[in-house]
Amino acid sequence: MALLADMTGDLAEHAAEASKEWREIGSHGQSILIVIDDDPTGTQAVADLPVLMRWDEDDMRWAFHQGKPAVYVMANSRALHPNEAAERNKEIVTSALKAASKEGLSLGFASRSDSTLRGHFPLEPEVISETVAAITGRYPDAILLIPAFPDAGRITLHQVHYAGSFHTGEFKPVGETEFAKDSTFGYRSSHLASWVEEKSHGRIKANSVISLDTTTIRQGADSVYKDLANAPRGSVIVVDCMSELDLRVVATAIERAERAGMSYVYRVGPPFVRARIGQDVTPPLTSNDISALFSSASRDFARGGLILVGSHTAVTTSQLNGLKEVGGIMSLEIPVELVLDATSRARVIDDLVHQLTAGLTDGSVILSTSRTRVFGSNEKESLDIARTISDSMSRIVRGVVAQITPRFVLAKGGITSADVAQFGLGITRAMARGSLLPGLVSLWEPLEGPATGIPYVVFPGNVGTSTALREVVEKLEGATL
Repeated sequence: MALLADMTGDLAEHAAEASKEWREIGSHGQSILIVIDDDPTGTQAVADLPVLMRWDEDDMRWAFHQGKPAVYVMANSRALHPNEAAERNKEIVTSALKAASKEGLSLGFASRSDSTLRGHFPLEPEVISETVAAITGRYPDAILLIPAFPDAGRITLHQVHYAGSFHTGEFKPVGETEFAKDSTFGYRSSHLASWVEEKSHGRIKANSVISLDTTTIRQGADSVYKDLANAPRGSVIVVDCMSELDLRVVATAIERAERAGMSYVYRVGPPFVRARIGQDVTPPLTSNDISALFSSASRDFARGGLILVGSHTAVTTSQLNGLKEVGGIMSLEIPVELVLDATSRARVIDDLVHQLTAGLTDGSVILSTSRTRVFGSNEKESLDIARTISDSMSRIVRGVVAQITPRFVLAKGGITSADVAQFGLGITRAMARGSLLPGLVSLWEPLEGPATGIPYVVFPGNVGTSTALREVVEKLEGATL
């Protein structure tokens, strides 16, 4: 189709320039990039980077001492109301800058969010910018908006953001997808400059948004650098991207610009961080890799793993059904109406803890929310309902882990994976070790708390084929622990 032809036209020439200078990024000693992740799924495109579920100065300094070019801080702000999200971003930036000052380090900041445009924008990158300015005395020069995630079929061409599949060649403007109908973060526009105006309620006009178009990017880092240098201060800059190579060209130009004294706050999808720090695409972890990472854990593992499904996207439901069709896996469902009722919630949680604990002695078990979603009468009520359901799942996980050690824990969905990590498993510090599917599903090694030594899998709700969940579970079950 014409869209794919436009994407692949001059990649050969583009690749040569991209790979040459991009590979030198890591040797320039750039500042550490603090990635404020609005849910834990953002680590899916990187490997061997520290992850923090807390953000006090001691935790920040621990992360800095790991000697890595980026640190992920799990804000879980997509599950928060706007004022709470703003305060959390402010706290993280303040703590990071204080810790960096004591260590003699310089920092950059990325606000990692959903590649299908759900989340608090422009709130979060603006709060980051304002907090940096309040502490350092200087505002970043611009906000770079780069939501693309080619591994998952999310691409931007001529400022229009698409969701689709390279396998089928079919792409749809993201404003026409189920993601745009999100009860909390819905939107209409697929054209990113218009989307910026929409999400800022008209405060940032579409005609003021700067575009780094495919034509400029395919001319190489020199052209991108010139456009960055000429952009008015305080701009929002929208960046086209159809491939990893596009990200590498842009990252190369950004590196030059920052060495020349400019600074940016990034609002990005998952793969930008990989490109920005000069990290290559790593192959998916195998069952043997998982065995090597976790076989030294001094734990008696149960026969099965705990599979938690909270996301309600059509992709997730298809994957859940595909896993159930395999057979041999116990499947339980959280009755949403009952956990939303305070009088029945505790009883339901206790019953599910008992059933799951017993089931894990025989094999892997699935715990999912009922597939029929319950909405509130407004955005706030819908978010409160989602938080109550996720909190109930975390309580169930906490009860199970207190009695038995699952072979692994897999959480499907952004809010689900964040709450399970922090409140269900008590993870405070971890390392994101790599992906289980190419750039899509992240494996964490918890380093503190009750989950130390348990493989924890963060599986986004809106990625992968219908067989992806089954493939990941088979890989986990094939590991020798």
